[in-house]
Parts: sequence; C-alpha cells; structure tokens
Amino acid sequence: MATITPSEISAQARTAAHMADIGVAVEIETPEMTLNIGPQHPSTHGVFRLVARVDGERIEEVQPVLGYMHRGYEKLCEVRTYPQVTTLVNRIDWLSGYANEIPFILAAERLMGIEAPPRAVYIRTILTEMARIATFMAFLGAFGIEIGAITPIFHAFRDRERVLDLIESVTGGRFHPNFNRVGGLKDDLPAGFLDETKSAMDAILRVCDDLEDLILGNDIFRERTRGVGVIPIERGLACGVTGANIRASGCTIDIRRDEPYLAYPELDFDVVTDTGGDCYSRAWCRLEEVRQSVRIIRGACDSLPSGPIMSKVPRIIQVPPGEVYQRAEGPLGEMGYYLVSRGGRIPYRLKIRTPSFSNVSILPWLLEGAYMADVIAILGSLYFILGDVDR
Repeated sequence: MATITPSEISAQARTAAHMADIGVAVEIETPEMTLNIGPQHPSTHGVFRLVARVDGERIEEVQPVLGYMHRGYEKLCEVRTYPQVTTLVNRIDWLSGYANEIPFILAAERLMGIEAPPRAVYIRTILTEMARIATFMAFLGAFGIEIGAITPIFHAFRDRERVLDLIESVTGGRFHPNFNRVGGLKDDLPAGFLDETKSAMDAILRVCDDLEDLILGNDIFRERTRGVGVIPIERGLACGVTGANIRASGCTIDIRRDEPYLAYPELDFDVVTDTGGDCYSRAWCRLEEVRQSVRIIRGACDSLPSGPIMSKVPRIIQVPPGEVYQRAEGPLGEMGYYLVSRGGRIPYRLKIRTPSFSNVSILPWLLEGAYMADVIAILGSLYFILGDVDR
C-alpha cells in the first residue's frame, strides 16, 4: 500500500485551503455600479458615451448616448446648392469621404434624368473601392491596437498611404475629395495613374497576407474575439445592421450586386460572408473584402473605356420636382439619401441613412451580459464612425 509523504499532505492542505478561499470569494455579493464608458475614451471611436450598469465584471444594461457632435448635415443641405452638398457629405464618414458622394450624386442624376459617361462611371467605381480599402486598412490596424497588438497598424497604415496618395493624385484631396459632379467628374485621371494603381494593389494584397498572420492568426486575438459579441442574423436584420457586420452573420446582402449601380454589374467580385457572427468573423470579412476590392479595381482598370468624363448638363444645376431614395454599399454598410426636390438649385429635404447609426442600435442588446473586458473588442469590431452617427 502506497504511503503519503508529509510534503504531499502539506500540498493537499494548501489546495483545500485555496479551494475554501475560492468558495468564499464566489459567495461574496458585489453591489451594482453605473459606469460611464466615454465620451472621451479613444476606443469609443470618438465622442461616444455608453452608460453601463454593471454587476461585478458583467454588464446588466447599457444605453448609448449620442449627439455630442451636433453636426446637422440634413438641415445644412437645405441651404446649399447641389454641387455644394458634396462638400458636406464628404465629412459624414470622414474615413470614406469619396464613397459618401456617390449615392447623393446618383440621386440627383436620377431626378434630372441624366447619366454620367461610361468612363466617369468606371473612375467612380475605382475611387469608391479605393476608399473602401483605405477605410478597412484603418480598421485592421486600429482593431489590433484595441485588442492589444501594436505592430499591425504600422503595416496597415504604410500601404494605406499608397491608396490615399492615389486618391489625392486624382481628386486633390485625401479625406474630402469633393470630386463628383452631377453628370460626371471634375477631372480625368492623371498620367501614370493606372500603372501606379496596379503596383499599389499588389502591395495591398501582400499586406493582407501579413495582416492575416499578424492579427487573425494570432492566438491571443482569437481568444479575445471568437465567440464574443455574436450577432444572430435575425437580430441584426431587425436592428438594421448592414455591411460586413451582417455579412459576418451569414447574410448575403450586398447592394453592389443586389441593386447594381456604377460599373459593378460589369465587374467580377464575390460577396464575402461568414457564419460566426462574432468579432473574429467581422474582422475576417473586412480583410477578405479588401481583397475583393483589389479584384474590382484591377478589373475596372483593365476595361476602363475612353471618352468624356462629363455629360451635357446646364451650367446651373436645377433639379426638377420629385423625390427619390438612392442607396449604395458604403464601406461601413448601407449609405442612402432620400432626396426631395421642389425644383430649383437647392434640395427641399435630404434625409441621410448612415450605416453607423443603425449599426450601433444593436449595442443595448449585444452588450447585455457581456464582460467589461470584452466591451472594447465588441465596439471595435462593429467599426462605426461618429460622424456617421451624429450627422
């Protein structure tokens, strides 16, 4: 029969005492607390505040508080001419400035019954996808920092600068191009743009491989994001969630394919979806969408038609009476403009449907029961821009 040594008895005693301490700790009741997350916390993506009622490390209830920016774009558009409105909508989602212009310009063109020339349509498509790449590069770099990895942002922002340089070479602006015109574009492409674009797209694909290893392949990142912040497809659709946030839950909606506009019907690309619905899936979908944007840009460059970049339009733009809703697949999700005209040079009413405003509407449900340590990961994975919320 085996004998138990004194050291083993001492170890067992220490283990029993430790388990007793754990049992006491579990029974301790913690009082509820109300915590303010933001509005000045950097990881809230701007002046965004969450009022959270917590019990220990778990959130029992949370209420988003919006409106700190007081931007008032919808009312400002009622005292601007149609060409002047593009200056305002650039700044709604400030990371995707060019993409914000597209649905508004298309809405005005629909009411006027005009179409931009084919070359202008293709250039619009190229620049829109470049804005998508620049936006998602910012996400992939920043999301890594929010989880605790500082290295990926240097890789992401290095090649993001190449894309912003290309946008600037065409439009003259990096963040706020103000480049679209009713009926076409302000200018044509500069010399050497297509060659530089192809080189930049090669670099973007390489950095996507690097980021896949640095972020998605990192064990710590996986532990912090898999199974965290899961959005069921039915709940997401009920809350109006769009873009990669809902496609990561298995929804196949993509306006570029479902309601074709610009040159998308003539270009090959896949709608990226996943079924996890968690923080990891949302990051993976955006990384894959960068690769699809590269595919779209390459196809548009290879088949770019020649010809004019402006249709024949009056020198003074006056939109006939009518109303129209035009939406597009912005980098953050569905971006739409409900435009009402009573004739003349100024919109009578402009209702702006921004993706971030709808995407954050799921937060009270999504954060209920979550751990405090997971809040920043969930906020970062939803990837909202406060200018897109406080519009």
